[in-house]
Formats: sequence, structure tokens, C-alpha cells
Amino acid sequence: MHRCLFTALTLLVCLDFAGLAAGQSSNPAASIRSALTFYASFDHGSDADLARGDRRIYTASSAERKDPRPGLPPGEIEVAQGQGRRGGGALRFLKRTGKDVFYKVEGNLNYRAQDWSSTVSFWLGLDPQTDLGDWYCDPIQITEKSWDDAAIWVDFSKDERPKLFRLGVLADRNVWNPAKRDFEKMAATERPVHVVTNPPFARGRWTHVTITCENFNTGKSNGTARLYLNGKLEGSVSGRNQMYHWNAKRAAVQLGMGYVGLYDDLALFDRALSESEVQALFRLEGCLVETK
Repeated sequence: MHRCLFTALTLLVCLDFAGLAAGQSSNPAASIRSALTFYASFDHGSDADLARGDRRIYTASSAERKDPRPGLPPGEIEVAQGQGRRGGGALRFLKRTGKDVFYKVEGNLNYRAQDWSSTVSFWLGLDPQTDLGDWYCDPIQITEKSWDDAAIWVDFSKDERPKLFRLGVLADRNVWNPAKRDFEKMAATERPVHVVTNPPFARGRWTHVTITCENFNTGKSNGTARLYLNGKLEGSVSGRNQMYHWNAKRAAVQLGMGYVGLYDDLALFDRALSESEVQALFRLEGCLVETK
């Protein structure tokens, strides 16, 4: 359903921040609501509840996405009713899949050819040490091209025990790696990656992941991406020229690459949320109410 949010449906985003301290000068509920561009609660299925672009989820046979079809791959990913973090639905990745499951970037993410900022928020329910095997797992990867060419992702590492959790913010390959060096042979300080060595993921417990991006496509070395887990700032990738040349029609928000576990409440915003807003987002008790 393209851009028919307010003609076909009346959607009320209901955010309750009762746990915030009294007397706060700003209103994080209102500011967060105004920045929301995409929201998939998975309470009513796999398509988004709110979207400025295409709200449908797609599956393709590979990351090249040459044969996309609306919907989930049967027997591999399902909507698990009653398993969401708020008691509603959630996506359940039953096994590692070679399929590419994604939403379209166009309209849904605030991508601009010049000077853009965005925030990505979602919840994961898994124990990476037991649910994931000896492979890389990207719960989210946003790109038109590939993981090392104009891509934003978080992943669980392959070989380390316990597994590391990493934020990767890799601009156009000819910008961040013009010499085409082997990523694995680079020193850690050279990679546009932030590593969390002891992330808080655990079976039976939801973990909130937030990525904020600002000053991208400015042509200057001022691009910054920050990673928050459960509202806590874990680190950043900063001081880089974050140039991303995408065709927004082909770029994708890819979910659960190599993932096994539960996935809930995917939200995209048209700017970089502040640290206090990220904390409020983590603490919210909220609902997305749809009235036909």
C-alpha cells in the first residue's frame, strides 16, 4: 500500500512515557512521533502498520533481489502471535535462511543525496551463543549494493565466543576503502565499525537496538553513527566522510540475514534521535492502534 496512510486508514501512534521524570522540558513523545516514517509492530502481520513508502514486506531468493515477491518465506519465517515484547505478534525466524527478506527504502527511510540523517530501532529476542552457529548474522542491513559498499548494519560475529555485536557503517567502497584492501586484514582502528564485546542479549529477554545516523552525504568528514543497546550509548563510528550513493528504488532494509530468534517493533525515523529520545523510546509502553 503506497502512500495511502491517511486515505485508506486512520492510524494512531500511541506512545505512553509515564515512566519519564516529571518536569522534563521537552516532550519526547511528540518529537518521536513527528519523526516516525515507518513502523512494523508485527501485531497484524508482516506488513508495516505505518509507512511513507511501500508498507509491504518482500522475499527474494538472494541478496541480489532480482525476484522479489510480497510476503514471508513459508516454513522459514512466521508471524508468531502472542510472542511479541508487548504481548502481540513478532517475527520468528525459525532457521537460518538463504532468502532475502526486506522492506523498500524509498519513502520509508530518510535517504537523501545530500545531507541526510535517520534512526533505526528494533527489538531482538535470542541467545546468540546457542541460537546462532558459526556464521555471521546481520539482524539488519541497509544497502542497495553489498555489506561493504554503502551499507549500514549490525551483526553478530562468526568465530568469537562469546559472539561480538558490531555496528558497521561503510560508505561507498571507493570512499572508505579506495585501495580495495581486505576488510579482515585491516586493523580494528581502520574499520568503520564499533564493537560491543559483552552485549546484553539473552534467551527469554528482549534487547532494544537503536542506530542513529547524522551528517551523511555532506562530503565532509563529519558523519556520525551511534549504537545504543537498551537505551545505553555503546559507542559510535565518527569523523568519517559518509557518502552513500543509492538508487532509493533499489535500496532495501534487509532483516534477519542469518538470524534465528524473535524480532519485533521495527521503526524508522527521519532524523537522528537524541540520546534522551532513544532512552525514552526504550522505556516506552506503547501501542499502534489501527482504525479502519
